[in-house]
Amino acid sequence: MKFELQDEYIELYKLLKVLDLVDSGAEAKLIVADGHVRRNDEIELRKSAKIRSGDIIEVADVVIEVVSK
Repeated sequence: MKFELQDEYIELYKLLKVLDLVDSGAEAKLIVADGHVRRNDEIELRKSAKIRSGDIIEVADVVIEVVSK
């Protein structure tokens, strides 16, 4: 799946919420903190990590390619 950035970046937990991968921001923060999210093939534990164009995010079996507008 591709996600087109509207700004310079989006915070990781907000990305998960916008894409409806979670039901709430709190749930998004929880799955990040528990180590269930990979960013560019490394576990990302920072809930507010700035996700920029070119990043690849993996959550369970969902792969998100972040592209610029």
